[in-house]
Amino acid sequence: MSTSSLPIPRLLNRELSWLAFNTRVLHEAADARTPLLERLKFLAIFGSNIDEFYMVRVAGIRRQLAAGVTRTGPDGIGPADLLDRIDAQVRELLVMQERILQDEVLPALAAHGVRLLRMDELDASERSAVDAFFDAQVFPVLTPLAVDPGHPFPYISGLSLSLAVDLREPEDGTVHFARVKVPKSLPRWVPVRPLQYLPLEDLVGAHLGQLFPGMEIMGHHAFRITRFSDLDIAPTEEPEDLLAMIEEQVFQRRFGEVVRLEVQSGMPAQLRSLLLEELRETEDPEMALLTEREVHEPGRLLDLGDLHALAALDIPELRDPPFVPVTPPELRDGRSVFEAIRERDLLVHHPFDSFPATVERFLDEAARDEHVLAIKVTLYRTSGDTAVVRALTGAAQAGKQVAVLVELQARFDEANNITWARTLESFGVHVVYGLPGLKTHAKVALVVRREPDGIRRYVHIGTGNYNSKTARTYTDLGLLSCNEALGADVSELFNTLTGFSRQRLYRQLLVAPVNLRERVIALIAREAENARAGKLARITAKMNSLVDSKVIAVLCDASRAGVEIDLLVRGICCLRPGVPGESERIRVTSIIGRFLEHSRIWRFENGGETEYYIGSADWMPRNLDRRIEAVVPILDRSLHPRLESLLEVCLTDNRQAWDLGPEGDWVQRHAGADEERATHKRLLRDSWGLVRSSRAVAEPVLAG
Repeated sequence: MSTSSLPIPRLLNRELSWLAFNTRVLHEAADARTPLLERLKFLAIFGSNIDEFYMVRVAGIRRQLAAGVTRTGPDGIGPADLLDRIDAQVRELLVMQERILQDEVLPALAAHGVRLLRMDELDASERSAVDAFFDAQVFPVLTPLAVDPGHPFPYISGLSLSLAVDLREPEDGTVHFARVKVPKSLPRWVPVRPLQYLPLEDLVGAHLGQLFPGMEIMGHHAFRITRFSDLDIAPTEEPEDLLAMIEEQVFQRRFGEVVRLEVQSGMPAQLRSLLLEELRETEDPEMALLTEREVHEPGRLLDLGDLHALAALDIPELRDPPFVPVTPPELRDGRSVFEAIRERDLLVHHPFDSFPATVERFLDEAARDEHVLAIKVTLYRTSGDTAVVRALTGAAQAGKQVAVLVELQARFDEANNITWARTLESFGVHVVYGLPGLKTHAKVALVVRREPDGIRRYVHIGTGNYNSKTARTYTDLGLLSCNEALGADVSELFNTLTGFSRQRLYRQLLVAPVNLRERVIALIAREAENARAGKLARITAKMNSLVDSKVIAVLCDASRAGVEIDLLVRGICCLRPGVPGESERIRVTSIIGRFLEHSRIWRFENGGETEYYIGSADWMPRNLDRRIEAVVPILDRSLHPRLESLLEVCLTDNRQAWDLGPEGDWVQRHAGADEERATHKRLLRDSWGLVRSSRAVAEPVLAG
């Protein structure tokens, strides 16, 4: 049966599924089992996620509505109805967020001496100290902006925190409005006492008289806007044009239409209405106007993403226990990494396996090795002062051929990646920006080395970015290999990325948009045929998101054929599991916890000849059709028990796991009377979860 002939089942809505994911994130902040500062961290993550959701996804739906789009998709929901549903759910989540923060987390932190203070809680000496700080550090930075016939409503940047100020002329009682931006260049939390802080906006608000002398300050309230911030990149054949276009769009992003207004709780109705009317007037007439639906009142504090700074406080008893990533046994004997790879393929699991001791070491040794001729790497997101960049620039200075694809369209990292591209070029690295119309999301590195028996190619293919910072907090897998066929595939992939090659045939590698969609569908369909033939058939797949309707249709067909299917989907899942006659053999689980589940693993039973794949792609249209992705089979069967164990650890979790129901409802698992099985705790004891019982092993290695 062809995929085109399969019925597309009724799907869960993508955006509502995303909100459900962030509900699970928020539950980590509500969970008393989570250390207090980690709860604060999850509140910050939730806040930042909602910001991005409105900047990109909600903004896109509003544009659809403004363009007159009314059609519904397989979920049966049109744009207008969807916006209403999003609004209702977000408002519920904001109430939950405020309750967790104000009623649970902050009072619990206060019991440990960590507090957010109000101005009226300061004694005379503290007030004098913050007054001096304001005069010296804050006042010179502030720019009060009046709004009247001679002063039009000012431009307000997206996600910036501002104060709306009500003023009155003492002589005639004339009422005025002014805006004061709370500067991002200063710390949001002003230290007053050890571990006790004053929000910067409160400090500014208490000193408005210095900004408006002679005026009566009637009141002030914080507000914040969110603007459309996605990039609209037109196809171009010239790399220089792409660079200039992205630079321009990153600049123009600040002028995108307003899609949300957040106001501090208690803002008077007339002030709220004034802001709404003024912001309406600044919008593009072709875009949907702001309404009360786009006004949110989350609580006393806005921009909870800034809570990351407080969550990073050095109070060990209020945080997750620190850990030391381990060096895999294969790399502990002092041999070069190339010797170890020649002996056998290496599989690494971050953050449990050290990123510096594996991936960074691979690139660093390549940079310093006199026998290495060339290094090629894809960079989607990387971190500042990174060992990866130092290795690449060092290799270029040593005379090696170094080619790097820097993806300029990595969302919200565009400016950072432009900087890195120019830095690399200044050291003599050959930098390319990818293929027109396609993001390069693949995580691949190639090292070409001259050895006594000839040229040998070493590769790293991973699920995560070459980023030392996220490698400490994201779970990711990587394969290090010198398999000849795989090396040839990666070489040809780089030829496609850097030259005019249009390679269509790969020996082992699954590459989007060339053969990945076809192979994924074929692998699922093979399990269905095996089930119909009475052979062993099972699918276990771990990914970030499952959205693609054609893949979902084939999965449902496999379920009807008798294939047992377990899906580990961290975020968005549009498939409805457990629907009789459609998906009753499909189970969907989500793991939410200390680390961001980012690894992609696919397991296909294949009649008893099990196949495993890892790589950069989720089962989404963008990954299968609009990005360069790379997925690799794990051919060394001695590595399969590790992946089998890892998947089993996730599937049997009763602490961090959530199960999806057919109507989109997620239910958290609880250990009850059983031993608690938390995925990340188990993997900290053993990076693959091969050790099953916590009673049988020592505690994890902790940092000193």
